[in-house]
Amino acid sequence: MYATIRPAGTKTRRSSSYVETPSTGGGETPASRGKEEERHWSECFRARLLLNIDRKRMSSPLLGSIRVAPAGGDDYGSMQHQRQLSIGGSKEGNQQQHVTPAMLDQLNVAQATDSNKSALNAMGGIPGLAALLGVDLKRGVTGEQATQLRAQYGANVFPAAPMASWLELFVDALKDPIIVVLIFASIISLVVGLIEDPHDGWIEGTAIMIAIMLVATVTASNNYNKELQFRSLEATSKKDERVFIKRCGELHFVNPEEIVVGDLIKLKAGDGIPADGILVEGDGVKANESSLTGEPEDLSKHVVKDPFLLSSSLLTDQGTSPEIFMLVIAVGARSQWGKIQANLVQDSTLTPLQEKLEHAAKFIGKLGTFTSVATFLALVVMIWRPPGQPPRMPDGQHITEELVEAFIIAVTIIVVAIPEGLPLAVTISLAYSTKKMYKDQNLIRVLAACETMGNATNICSDKTGTLTENRMTVVELWAGGNVYTDMKTAGGELQENLKNVLSVNVAVNSSANVLFQGEDGKMLPRPKIVGSATEGALLLMMTAWGLHFNRVKDIHFHSATDKIFPFNSGKKRATAVIRRADGGTRVLVKGATELVLNDCTTYMQANGTTAPLTSTTRAKIDAHVVSMANRALRTLCIAHRDYAPGIALPAGWEEEPPDNAELTCDGVVGIIDPLRSDVKEAVKTAQAAGVMVRMITGDNIYTAKAIARDCGILTAGGLAIEGPVFRNLTPAQLDQLLPRIQVMARSSPEDKYLMVTRLNGANLPKDKASWEEKHPGRNWDTEKDLLLPGYYQEWIVTRGDEGGHVVGVTGDGTNDAPALKAADVGLSMGITGTQVAKNASDIVILDDKFSSIVKAIMWGRAVYDNIRKFLQFQVTVNVAALVITFVGAVTGKGTPLNAVMMLWVNLIMDTMGALALGTEEPTLALLQRRPYKRSARLLSRPMVRNIVGQAALQLAILFFLLYEGPTLWGFEAGNYCKKWADGTVKTDTTWTYNDMTYTCADFQTVCATYFGPDNTGECFSELLQHWTYPAVYEVTCELRCQSYDFTHYTFIFTAFVMCQVFNEFNARELFNSLNVFRGLLHNPIFIFIVVLTLALQVVIVEFGGKFVKTSPLPIDLWAWSLLFGFLSLPLSLLLKVCFPVEEAADTFFGYTLPDEHEPAPPKLAHLVTDSGMASDVVENDGGALIARVQHDSQV
Repeated sequence: MYATIRPAGTKTRRSSSYVETPSTGGGETPASRGKEEERHWSECFRARLLLNIDRKRMSSPLLGSIRVAPAGGDDYGSMQHQRQLSIGGSKEGNQQQHVTPAMLDQLNVAQATDSNKSALNAMGGIPGLAALLGVDLKRGVTGEQATQLRAQYGANVFPAAPMASWLELFVDALKDPIIVVLIFASIISLVVGLIEDPHDGWIEGTAIMIAIMLVATVTASNNYNKELQFRSLEATSKKDERVFIKRCGELHFVNPEEIVVGDLIKLKAGDGIPADGILVEGDGVKANESSLTGEPEDLSKHVVKDPFLLSSSLLTDQGTSPEIFMLVIAVGARSQWGKIQANLVQDSTLTPLQEKLEHAAKFIGKLGTFTSVATFLALVVMIWRPPGQPPRMPDGQHITEELVEAFIIAVTIIVVAIPEGLPLAVTISLAYSTKKMYKDQNLIRVLAACETMGNATNICSDKTGTLTENRMTVVELWAGGNVYTDMKTAGGELQENLKNVLSVNVAVNSSANVLFQGEDGKMLPRPKIVGSATEGALLLMMTAWGLHFNRVKDIHFHSATDKIFPFNSGKKRATAVIRRADGGTRVLVKGATELVLNDCTTYMQANGTTAPLTSTTRAKIDAHVVSMANRALRTLCIAHRDYAPGIALPAGWEEEPPDNAELTCDGVVGIIDPLRSDVKEAVKTAQAAGVMVRMITGDNIYTAKAIARDCGILTAGGLAIEGPVFRNLTPAQLDQLLPRIQVMARSSPEDKYLMVTRLNGANLPKDKASWEEKHPGRNWDTEKDLLLPGYYQEWIVTRGDEGGHVVGVTGDGTNDAPALKAADVGLSMGITGTQVAKNASDIVILDDKFSSIVKAIMWGRAVYDNIRKFLQFQVTVNVAALVITFVGAVTGKGTPLNAVMMLWVNLIMDTMGALALGTEEPTLALLQRRPYKRSARLLSRPMVRNIVGQAALQLAILFFLLYEGPTLWGFEAGNYCKKWADGTVKTDTTWTYNDMTYTCADFQTVCATYFGPDNTGECFSELLQHWTYPAVYEVTCELRCQSYDFTHYTFIFTAFVMCQVFNEFNARELFNSLNVFRGLLHNPIFIFIVVLTLALQVVIVEFGGKFVKTSPLPIDLWAWSLLFGFLSLPLSLLLKVCFPVEEAADTFFGYTLPDEHEPAPPKLAHLVTDSGMASDVVENDGGALIARVQHDSQV
């Protein structure tokens, strides 16, 4: 389904007048549609039939040079196009010609404009190509044609960039250097184990390998799912895109995927070009092709010289043309962008938070590496010097075995120590948040923007559509010295001459349209404005007067002789030039009241005659304008200038219309744009969060202040300034005012750029050469400290340790792109924003609401805090795991946590911890603090307190179990061997102990006799202590353990994991909140991860066996493990109550509201206004509103 915008009506010209046929335009009702619709489609069919006949005629080789005119009658562009038939003729010469995709490719060779033009000329130019395609350049294709053209030339669907498969990501995970080393070590362990013990020697190496595969599987799955999520978001955003196409004389608002070769696409400045095409209507058009060619400069496009427009490019300037149309010649994979995108692979870049975490990870990794090396050396020494036993001389096989085990432990420590889960946590949190933010009307285009937005200190917001509803309504009109507050009544009270002048200006000098009917032909509950909401409000005013704006435009505007100039942001006005029936010319002007009125010398009286605009009359108009502005009404001045018959317009009027002198004021309208219902609360919330909200608008200062006061932006102590004043301040002057400027009125896009640059220091000139490039013709030595935005050296000196602000900027127009790029986070508008603005932005606000921007701040802070929660959790685990492993090794207790156990802990820390803590939902509490500085440390004081306290508790529990556990719970210490293999292999080996001689056979005889064949381990650990040193006996007789009891270290392992499970709840709170369960039910992922961790721990312990070196635990040891883990919760309460430390004050940045009692700097006070309401201009202050702008522009 797509929306249809019907044109202004059909007409035929007779001499100098027009005969108007019934329009199907915006003001039609369903009752008037029937016969008109039938006639319309009949004409469409007839036009297509004529085109087919024309194509057959053109296919005949008997025709030499022929002239081709588009169907519909008129010559294309008033030019004679000659064409030599030189393409594709059949042998028989009587078959219809068709343009094949390959022939169209000849028109669309990359970087080959000249050859493309030659190929186009060979087809007879644009009209010849259109005729061959069967396209009417006036009306476009029909629906049936579109279906055929799509089948013949393909759909406008671009090939997706290649995506790494899951297997490729899995292989990449295995390429991690540490994982490679661990794989190598596990292979060595496997080989040595099989040599020593062919029956069970394979278990340890295989278990490590399985654990490695599991880690790689989880990593690959996370990365794969992340990519799928981002592609899903991208596909969702593409569904929201729309473009105007003309089919059968009607404009349709469709998704770009609906476009086919032969379609006529209507474009405007700021639009993205959705397919490759040829410019068929437009003058002074410019396009930016940097996405294809890398060239940053805009390229001029001309119907004759260079008409080629390429997909993914941007139409940056529509020149003086009110409408731009392009004929599509390539779509989808055959377009220039499609060919590039098919082979496009985007390299991922780290976000700022990821970079900060990378540094933290490297530091933690170095500590882990040191611990690893120390543990390895301790284990190596103990091969020859076991603790509590005399030195021994093991054989080569034992040395190799123990070295391999020590090496595996050391490498595993490094794997656990290196917190590769930190970047993963950022990725998971960002991927989760971006998906959730889309539901909150925030489309994230640049991943880093999500986290950056959380610490924004400034939001520079547009007014229209962001703070207001963009639902403009004319509620007041000053005309002929009278004031009208009811537009329907005004239509009856205005004199016809005055009403006619106003209505012609409104209807002709406009690019907007109004829809009264929906797609189903039913009347809409509220008219829908397409285009400028301000112009739409004026059109609705005409409708209230009982006039049909499309018909008025049809009567008075003739495209062959007249011209419409789009709104000029520099001159703050839109202009049209029309020829009058008496042979004269009228220049129609509407725009910013204080500027247009300043150019007026006369005004229209109530009876339709003109009179001089005296200072007294001007003061009265000024007074009423200020009165409207103080009531938050946006004002526009409607004016004109007449040229009598025989008086020529100034030279060059086609490029620069004479619209800024000797104008006649016809009237001033007051337009209300209601505030969005949620904006006051949103602004208040942002200010409470330490964010300075600044409104930057093109309205006059009185209207701007009134609206800013209404929505809470302009507070007591705040200042308002006008763009002409702002841009002429020195950097030092601006720095004095910046902390208090909350409103900038009559601003230009350049003013917005200067504001952003001065706040965050982005794009400031770094040296003399770059300054002179930015300010051509100016003197560095004398003016470097006088011109904005300044230069980096002086800027950084004034910022001190705080550095630059983090600035978010909203924008919707093409001219906003520089400011959006300069901002730390560019926020474009999804509804009113141009494609140029969206491409320059980092986040697209889909509903254009300011409250959605505040949600983006909240989500950004949630991401930042979630990562710190994970960091707090992981560092605690790291400290405990590394210390217990090292101490156990050097004290002769071995390593309580073996390689497989540590890899499981690593999985809990990294992937599962990242999923649990990285997906916490944001809360409003996040907006009750100021933003963090750019340089703020990730580990805050409360976090360090929590880490130290919890790590100390865990180590105390682990050491207690390590050294006292066997005594208290009655199990054997360490990994206890219950049954040894037969020791009779070396029956001839003897040694003497206490003057007695023993052989290896004595062990089997004595132990099996007294303890039984399945309990020789007890004999070895107890009875043999009276005979010899057990370790010497083991080495001498080459005994091998057949059955182990792993209860001791399994208990330690389980208690350690339980500590992490319960500490995961503590990690949810970064500060001094006592309730660590707040909002838990809103995070089902966290609950799932905790349950999954517990379930897997049970499986590993009960069924791990020799693979993990675990033994099933009795129920009492499970209960004790849970109790030990639970102790972390009361400890957390004690730490917060007994040590209630706060984050350092210098960690935060941002603003507090200005002091209402603090005056503006004395020397600058005359350049700004305070938050109070301006008094109405009195009569003896003639021209005060305009004089202020003139004076300030000379500061």
